[in-house]
Amino acid sequence: MLRKVSRLSLIKVSIRKFSESRQVTPLYEHANTFKNTVAIYDQNGEQTFGSIYDKAKNLSNEIVKILGRGNNERILFLCPNDANYVFVLWGIWMAGHTAVPLSHLHPENILHYYAKDTNSKLFIATPEHETLMKRIAEQNKVTLHIVGHESNVTNHEQTLHKFDENDNAFILYTSGTTGNPKGVVHTNKNVWVQTKTLVNAWKWSSEDIMLHTLPLHHVHGTVCALFSPLLIGASTVMIPRFSPGVIWDHLLGRQGQKITVFMAVPTIYAKLIEEFEKNCKNDKEYIRSYMKNNVRLMVSGSAPLPIPLYQKWYEITGHKLLERYGMTEMGICLSNEYDSDREPGYVGVPLPGVAIHLADSNKNHKTLLECYNDGNKLNFDKSINEDVKGNLLVKGTNVFKEYYNKPEATKKEFTEDGWFITGDACEYSHEKRRFRILGRTSVDIIKSGGYKISALQIETKLLAHPDIKDIAVVGVKDDTWGEKIAALVVLEENSKMTLEDLRRWAGEYMPKYSLPSILKIVNEIPKNIMGKVNKKQLVEDLFHT
Repeated sequence: MLRKVSRLSLIKVSIRKFSESRQVTPLYEHANTFKNTVAIYDQNGEQTFGSIYDKAKNLSNEIVKILGRGNNERILFLCPNDANYVFVLWGIWMAGHTAVPLSHLHPENILHYYAKDTNSKLFIATPEHETLMKRIAEQNKVTLHIVGHESNVTNHEQTLHKFDENDNAFILYTSGTTGNPKGVVHTNKNVWVQTKTLVNAWKWSSEDIMLHTLPLHHVHGTVCALFSPLLIGASTVMIPRFSPGVIWDHLLGRQGQKITVFMAVPTIYAKLIEEFEKNCKNDKEYIRSYMKNNVRLMVSGSAPLPIPLYQKWYEITGHKLLERYGMTEMGICLSNEYDSDREPGYVGVPLPGVAIHLADSNKNHKTLLECYNDGNKLNFDKSINEDVKGNLLVKGTNVFKEYYNKPEATKKEFTEDGWFITGDACEYSHEKRRFRILGRTSVDIIKSGGYKISALQIETKLLAHPDIKDIAVVGVKDDTWGEKIAALVVLEENSKMTLEDLRRWAGEYMPKYSLPSILKIVNEIPKNIMGKVNKKQLVEDLFHT
């Protein structure tokens, strides 16, 4: 499986050849191949690929009347999780402009920030969001278009904007945990390569039916869970808001469609397990049998997946969740292989066309390991005889173009020779021949008493404690140790715990230098909609640093 390469130049050449060998086409163009197939099932019924294409073309006419064609103006749009999102996105692309998707979960001040940061020239919304978007449009002196007001007849004489793979496709925003959110610009080529790679890697087919309950302003909800089925002609069942009972009904085929693919964040899987324990345990044998025989792929991402949760889900459904790793800036770059024997905690290997670089913590990013997937096999720059830990850098056509209108911020995130600096620490296991993420170098790598300790690994170990329901491990500044290890713990109902209890239990599974020296019992651990914890904010709020 492994092949050694002698020079980094081989990786550069391979990436270029891999990219050039793939013909980039608009996502909406594939709709003509599946015209009569149902693309989206949602709360309004069902929409075929052909009907969504026609609506998108009508909308593109209206956009062209307002902005002209093909000049890459930014357009903010706010739609529910349904077919409206798809035809609005396609309409923006057909007119040759850049889409900036919003979420109803964003507070109004954030929507204002996005409008100003992108200098958007047009807002689009569905009727239920008209009041909110009208306020923002008036304050920013921008035209607001409400979908549903387009011409009912498609102008078949209209010529769509000439597609250019290097044009900007959409702008997705980072979470903004280290300052204001930054707009991540992805080109048409970025989006197409990411989508096509996942379609191949995860064995998508037009027979699949995807159950979608993720936000549509993140890579997970867009490229992974929506664009992949749209590209291959598969159907998607879109749920407007997450409800554990509704998700179980769909997964078990009780709503008409037999789901074959499901993707979620760890928090969603945890909520589904809670629902199972409350209402489904009596049917556990049937549920496990049905899920094993009807659902072919279940994916977890966007946040670390605790091992106990992985194991519990396997016990309930017979599915080993496929873990993968990605970021807003590059889509998915590491994934467990579809046919592999998955192991919890590991995010697999580079996807085809992706190069991985593990570097030391110095500014020169000295190479510890390089690995590239040429589409056939993994290529390493040297023989690997031991585990390798380092800062993760990535290169490939999947990597974003720039932070919108922020050249200095963009430059800061790349090395001089073009590697994107993810900010995550990563380990390659020589024995298992796959990678795992150790956490953010800024918050998840705790430097205590001369040791560099992964907070994620501590969390994984401690979550096995029967009284711990949820946990976040952080580093707290200390004059003697550099940082002390603090565990913020949510306990199971009617449970009690002292620091001594925790250290005594954990001491059987962990080295002494990894044991928490601070314990705080909390009612909940705040997380964003993708299940991520803002640890910097937690430390500031709880320890006033």
